[in-house]
Amino acid sequence: MSVVGALREWARGHTEQSRYSPVGIAFHWVMAFLVLFQLGWGYYCSWLPAGGDKLLAYQLHSAVGLPILLLALGRLGWRLMIPGPVNDADRQGWQTQTAYALHYVFYIAFFGLPLSGWAMWSSIAEPGPLYMAGIVPWPQLPFDQLSLTTRWRIMDLAEDVHLALVFTLLAVIPIHVVAALKHHFWDRHDVLRGMLPAIPDAEDPRGETTHRPREPLIPEGTTPG
Repeated sequence: MSVVGALREWARGHTEQSRYSPVGIAFHWVMAFLVLFQLGWGYYCSWLPAGGDKLLAYQLHSAVGLPILLLALGRLGWRLMIPGPVNDADRQGWQTQTAYALHYVFYIAFFGLPLSGWAMWSSIAEPGPLYMAGIVPWPQLPFDQLSLTTRWRIMDLAEDVHLALVFTLLAVIPIHVVAALKHHFWDRHDVLRGMLPAIPDAEDPRGETTHRPREPLIPEGTTPG
């Protein structure tokens, strides 16, 4: 059995119980924490006066943002190989389609925010060093040979994209949270429970299995790459 096949078999033990795999759950909550931190820290940075403190604050902002880019790549790859479960929320017509659309928006933000931030930092006349997670050196984008005018244009465009994606997240995160709470408390669905760490509880009062794993987007036996 291939590595991908073994991972799918392991994950199937969770998805057949209408749960995401532990890896999928870890991706979700680690990224959720980092994104919320970034939104708050970015707001704090915007109020700092120009100077050394502001530069140091933005260095921390970039040090946290770059891991989000790598986590987004890992999460997308995992999602393509190891699909999540089909749960109650997948049977609600337009609400289900809206949820799928919001997930695409999240992924656009997960990639677009770090990339636009990277472009902003690299377009500074004399950018300071970049470190992923404050430890691993990270290269600048090759803007150093461009004219100062061109670099400022890149800075303006990247800043516009960055701000647009920030406001997009500020709009969709509350929708996502409210929808999850609605499914859990109002509809009595299993969506939120499936994304939380496994805690033994009573059997499903419905007394039946209504879930099945999704079909993987990368077929069995296919080697990624």
